[in-house]
Amino acid sequence: MRTTTSFLLGAAVAGSTLAVPLVDSRQADTCAPIPSPFPTWQQLPTQSSLPDPLLPLKYTTTDNVKDILVGKGPNRVQTPEQWYKCRQPEIIQLLQEYQYGYYPDHSQEKVEATRSGNTVNIAVTAGGKTGKFKATISLPSGASASKKAPVVINIGGMQNQPYLSAGIAIAQFDYTSVAPDSNSKTGAFWDIYKGRDIGVLTAWAWGFHRTLDALNTTVPEIDANRVGVTGCSRLGKGALAAGLFDSRITVTMPMSSGVQGVGPYRYIGLSGQGENLENSKSGAGWWTNSKLGTFVNHAPNLPYDAHTIAAAIAPRALIIDQGTGDAYTDSKATAIVVYPAAKAIYDWLGVGDKIGISVRSGGHCDMSGFSSVLPFVQKVFFGTPTTKDYNNLGSYGSPMSTAFPWSTALPKAQ
Repeated sequence: MRTTTSFLLGAAVAGSTLAVPLVDSRQADTCAPIPSPFPTWQQLPTQSSLPDPLLPLKYTTTDNVKDILVGKGPNRVQTPEQWYKCRQPEIIQLLQEYQYGYYPDHSQEKVEATRSGNTVNIAVTAGGKTGKFKATISLPSGASASKKAPVVINIGGMQNQPYLSAGIAIAQFDYTSVAPDSNSKTGAFWDIYKGRDIGVLTAWAWGFHRTLDALNTTVPEIDANRVGVTGCSRLGKGALAAGLFDSRITVTMPMSSGVQGVGPYRYIGLSGQGENLENSKSGAGWWTNSKLGTFVNHAPNLPYDAHTIAAAIAPRALIIDQGTGDAYTDSKATAIVVYPAAKAIYDWLGVGDKIGISVRSGGHCDMSGFSSVLPFVQKVFFGTPTTKDYNNLGSYGSPMSTAFPWSTALPKAQ
């Protein structure tokens, strides 16, 4: 069966639909042109603090660094309407240019799926080439075509039973069959797209999306309008990319994700040790495209950071998991730098209740993280109230506001 997908990539994908609030047609704003070619690290300013998400790339120059850092750069986005019309699509494009590689055009793909019991076989064809992989589905008690359940798609495993007991279906696909965590360029994704400068995180995101396509045509018991994506560590980085690139994803759940996830490229020393651009590109350069490698030893010149990725998911929901015993993924910096900077944008857009963080005790990929974020997921899927404070940074204390000084200069609502 042929399936279609609504992407957050905007004009970058033919026929896509941007699932965000409509832009007021009375707005006469013209979007800033996107530089072509994109600037190199040498052409971009060194920003020791987190870059201003409201500043278009064209005006992120070396001429006015002091103004840029404090939110006084020229031609900043002034309204949520401008954000959704101009800046969010630009961020999606620049992230593909500088980090992820360019996501394949889904309009050129044919997705076929068959179900046998709890197994879904998936075949994707494009350009005369086919990639195949499998997913499994676990349904909560009582789920049926007339009583559909929301679904969380995961890679690498998760704490299933609390979600099933809460009425949430669980789907899992074999990410190693989509793209192994290596530079081998094998698996379903590379069977179709070998030769492209695309990171494995994007390949895994593609796997999430094609799994959702297959579930929508073969599992009538799930609700396609209530979909979560999750994974931990490097797989959490992939889940974040999945949420970023497909507007069908209702809630994105990166667990202990670190750099190239919701861990920062800047402020890498707050936890005492940390994953950073240099050691991640050295140890697993295949996670992202080759362009990101040109910023090794020049991460402060990146025109974005993890808070930019997180903010670009708005107005859809994002819940971040971090453990205080997980120093390597920069849990402290994620909590006191990245999260509050992203929340500042969510708040400015009027959707501050759609973002949260769970700072738990324990280490890397502790399965308790899934139970910890579950009340937030239930609130998103079912509207279930929760008394848990998902803005509480736990033992990390308060936001490090000096890391995002532009937040004090956010435009006032008009």
